[in-house]
Amino acid sequence: MIVNILRFGFKDGTPADVRADVLAAMRRTASVPSVSFATVGRDLGDPAEGYTHAYCVGVEDLAALEEYMHDPVHLDGDPGILPHLARLAQVRLSDDPAPDLGERILAMHLAKVAKYPDWGLLLDAVPNH
Repeated sequence: MIVNILRFGFKDGTPADVRADVLAAMRRTASVPSVSFATVGRDLGDPAEGYTHAYCVGVEDLAALEEYMHDPVHLDGDPGILPHLARLAQVRLSDDPAPDLGERILAMHLAKVAKYPDWGLLLDAVPNH
């Protein structure tokens, strides 16, 4: 299992309806067939850190991760999500013992950025902490 956790906060002044639309888009992405489990909701950490919400998905393996990363629902959702985020932090974890798993996931990410450079620019525009 590969688990991806995102903590994020919205940009100041983001209207409630836009926040709701962003969370709905995230829930659509989290419900694509390649996802084994997911949750989208409030971040329960220290509010002073600036994270108000969290997104968590688990996928079974690298093949499922590849499918998830390139799912049309995921690709269509991100342009409506990323511009509204003020900050984003990611944690990945896995029970897969392969020593090169992190490098393989990074290679998949870089391949996606190469295939969808506009997506990469949107992602890079969100501060990571």
